[in-house]
Amino acid sequence: MDRQVPEIMYLKGVGPKRAEVLKKELGVESVLDLVQIYPFRYIDRSNFIKIKDISSSNSYIQVKASVQGIELFGDKGAIFTQVFNSDSPMISPVPGDFKWHTVKRMRVMIADETGSFETVFFKGIKWTYLKLSRGGEFIFFGKPTIFGGSYNMVHPDVEQSNNSSTEGEGKMVGIYPSTERLKNAGITNNVFGKIMTAAWEQISPLIQETLPEYILKDIGLMGLKAALFNIHFPKNPSIADSAAYRLKFEELFFLQLSLLKQKYVNTRLSEGIVLNRVGDGFNKCYNSLPYSLTGAQKRVIKEIREDLMSGKQMNRLLQGDVGSGKTMVAVLSSLLAIDSGYQACIMAPTEVLAQQHYRNICKYLAPTGIRAALLTGSSKTKERREIHEGLENGSIGIIVGTHALIEDNVIFKNLALAIIDEQHRFGVNQRSKLWAKGADGMAPHILVMTATPIPRTLAMTLYGDLDVSVIDEMPPGRQPVQTIHATETKRTAMFNFLKDQIRSGRQVFIVYPLIYESETLDLQNLEAGYDVITQNFPWPEFSTGIVHGKMTNEDKNRNMEAFAKGHTNILVATSVIEVGVDVPNASVMVIESAERFGLAQLHQLRGRVGRGSAKSYCILMSGVKLSTDARKKLEIMCKTENGFIIAEEDMKLRGPGDLEGTAQSGLPVELKIASLAKDGDILSRARTYAERILNADPTLSASVNLGLAQELRKDKYNVRNYSKIS
Repeated sequence: MDRQVPEIMYLKGVGPKRAEVLKKELGVESVLDLVQIYPFRYIDRSNFIKIKDISSSNSYIQVKASVQGIELFGDKGAIFTQVFNSDSPMISPVPGDFKWHTVKRMRVMIADETGSFETVFFKGIKWTYLKLSRGGEFIFFGKPTIFGGSYNMVHPDVEQSNNSSTEGEGKMVGIYPSTERLKNAGITNNVFGKIMTAAWEQISPLIQETLPEYILKDIGLMGLKAALFNIHFPKNPSIADSAAYRLKFEELFFLQLSLLKQKYVNTRLSEGIVLNRVGDGFNKCYNSLPYSLTGAQKRVIKEIREDLMSGKQMNRLLQGDVGSGKTMVAVLSSLLAIDSGYQACIMAPTEVLAQQHYRNICKYLAPTGIRAALLTGSSKTKERREIHEGLENGSIGIIVGTHALIEDNVIFKNLALAIIDEQHRFGVNQRSKLWAKGADGMAPHILVMTATPIPRTLAMTLYGDLDVSVIDEMPPGRQPVQTIHATETKRTAMFNFLKDQIRSGRQVFIVYPLIYESETLDLQNLEAGYDVITQNFPWPEFSTGIVHGKMTNEDKNRNMEAFAKGHTNILVATSVIEVGVDVPNASVMVIESAERFGLAQLHQLRGRVGRGSAKSYCILMSGVKLSTDARKKLEIMCKTENGFIIAEEDMKLRGPGDLEGTAQSGLPVELKIASLAKDGDILSRARTYAERILNADPTLSASVNLGLAQELRKDKYNVRNYSKIS
């Protein structure tokens, strides 16, 4: 669009005040912004119903009828009545000095040949009265409601009928997003539609096609101008669907084209340290494992090894459910770097998780003689000094740590592999500092790990520029966790069950949600729960610990360690234990107010049990009254332990931007019409097509693709580079 796009305030029906509300509520500043606010559903106004056929099954109705009578009501009852008949449709208008401000309600009786019907108006009474008093046949459209045992309509849309045979044709009415502030500014859906009509008249001459002709023909898409018109003013549902498909495909196609082009540049231009040796460290660790790796772990290690040998920088996302063996993959990948004469680092978001990784890694490294170290905010000065020396002289092969790893005084001799656990928990600036610490001025290979299962469509979008490996197989011997939903009425039985488990030598997690925005109230809620537990599980037979975010790291770690070593039977906590606590003897996870947690978070919490040989349980406690979504969420948890199925369901319930692990980072670009939860098939098709184009023309320099290259240069396609973390 070469010409200047008009500002919204100059549109008919808008003005400065409404323009301000549209900007604040919908982010609309220009006419182009407005036409990109799409209807989320439609009402079909192409059909008329007879009054006798109105029923409670009709969500909206449209009738052709004439006016039988009008009554105007003030505070104390009727103040004016007008009766119409076929001989005299226009009689006794209100007196010229009639005081309209005294009218609070207008009742209009309408009729067709099958019956009569009441409509009621509370606003715009004078304007509607003057229109109806002219007589004739009108079209009334609105929601039927029942009042006093009879159907009526409150505030229907009213327009004069022209009695033509084509009346109602093309009357698919879009329903647009709305808020209280929009309504208060008088921007009802009806007004929004009129503003949209005015906007279309201004913007339509400026619209230019964004997709090449060959794509439109190959995919069978309508042109952009036709799609924009038919998304707002469709004649029928079929043409509205075709318009929506075109707009969704374009949105997802350019998103994937941008990500894949970025990936192409990374893989071809980013030189990487060559790690091509499998030596003693890898072999000794691998051969001393007390169990065999799963097929999925072997496949993923092979994919990583091929990357490390390629001479190009690896940028790979490793997805694996809780307990699937990602840490083992991280260790063996690190040993590939060490055997080639380099160092590796593993960065975790919390001290608890870093300590757990470190303990496990030390066990795995025992047969190899390779030195590992742990660096966190709690590391003592002397210990830090020794670690810094070991990293600089190369005697430390693997360093595990928190954000302490990215401090300026942490210098590596030759870092070649950086593994980041739960990447979304680190800020962009934090991560980029790690990249600068690579050997010989080269960026290290990057392996991003997450235990938050990400739906396929979201992974393609959030991490579309990374290669993705998935551990989709659990190690043998991992116990399934029986998940039970219980309400307050079962609390006594639940407590008795916990006592039986503890008496048989097991341990129990009890988790409380962060319900309130106030940390003080959250803490009060947790402490009240702790008091209930200690009363019902008294010392000395039972021992209870508590962990929450307001504690010092020292107290938190001490209480967690006491639980891990079996010194306490019960750990009462907030979701701070969601990631990182590995207590094989814990057999029960009780989640209080489970309906207040997200599905992904519930799944992460459940993953804290089932790590030992004993039968394990997850008990989801909730109130008796639950919303439909809350009930469905708990049903899903009871039905499956598959994290990827749970992630897909979570996205359907909550939307992609709210998923655990993605809310902070957000989506790379704003999707105005496509939905990652609902449009997975379109996304897959768009990605496949984008791959095909880039395989043939990686730089989009062919004449037929110059328009694509130009479109990608727009700011909205400047997506975050998750591999470089720039």
